[in-house]
Amino acid sequence: MSAAIIGLVIFIILAVLIILISGVKIVQPYEQAIYMRLGKYIKTLDQGFNVVTPLINEVIKLDLRTQVLDVPRQEVITKDNSPVFVDAIIYIKVIDPVKAFFEVTNYRTATLYLAQTTLRSVIGEMELDQIFSSRESINLQLRDTLDESTDKWGVKVEAVEIREVDPASRVKESMEEQTSAERKRRAAILEADGKKRAAILEAEGKKRARILEAEGLRQSQILEAEGERMAIILQSQGEAQKLRILSLGASTLDSKAITVLSLDTLRDLGEGEATKFFFPMELTRLAQGMSEYMGSGTSIPEREISSLKELTKALGLPDDILGPVPKVEELRAEMDTLSESLEEEMKESTQIAMKASKSTPEDAP
Repeated sequence: MSAAIIGLVIFIILAVLIILISGVKIVQPYEQAIYMRLGKYIKTLDQGFNVVTPLINEVIKLDLRTQVLDVPRQEVITKDNSPVFVDAIIYIKVIDPVKAFFEVTNYRTATLYLAQTTLRSVIGEMELDQIFSSRESINLQLRDTLDESTDKWGVKVEAVEIREVDPASRVKESMEEQTSAERKRRAAILEADGKKRAAILEAEGKKRARILEAEGLRQSQILEAEGERMAIILQSQGEAQKLRILSLGASTLDSKAITVLSLDTLRDLGEGEATKFFFPMELTRLAQGMSEYMGSGTSIPEREISSLKELTKALGLPDDILGPVPKVEELRAEMDTLSESLEEEMKESTQIAMKASKSTPEDAP
């Protein structure tokens, strides 16, 4: 009898524990739970420790984390009748557990099937080339369409990513042929463009070489002419100074000295091998000077200049007679000025040639 009582007590204790445990619900931080009692929705249980009515309760937990759904690979016919195989990945998140449980039987399956049909519809309205070049816009269009449809289920579509677009084998062969033809076309265009640019650059180089050659010839002619001008000026100035110096020195000689010099000149002529002689003055005047030198001629008034003061008084200052003689520094400064002007002209011609070289490729078709 005591054993039966003990067994009954244990059974009662266990039953109480089971009842109490059935009234305690623990919800994880990433979950929310739908609490129903006797088939009626009561409330949504938040995370943590929750106490509900024992035995007659029903609690459905829903995960609020982002979930990844893999859209199966499927064949789609594009707008230009090209068959392609497409698959995608969908990122969804439950934002309203009540709608996700009561508005749809299985929100994962419903979202997945809806993504398949939407993907087929969007891809079917586009051409094959557009699919490859507009994948980002396709992802955004799919996301907006799916999010609008799943909003009534309490599910938010966060992102849609097309994972692979695989054309059929015959379409791949056509694409490869098209790509090969396009590459050949681009290669031919690049080759022709390269030849055109090479011809332009070669012509531009020849033109610039001719310009530089002409500029160099012009500068050399300018320098040569300037050198000849300076040489003529200096030579003429030297001849003038020579004549002035001779006239200045001869002013102090009397008629006797001139006669002696004339006799020396005649002696030099007689010692030569020439058979013809040209006298620079009248022979009678030379004979008259010789007779006067010997004392048999008439008296000739002579002008004697015995000092530098009398010479200066008679002829003037030496600087006035010789004229300005350019110094080495002045000649060097003049040549430097000429070199600077030639360098400036060279820079201007180089700039003109560079502008011409820049304008030629741009103007070329």
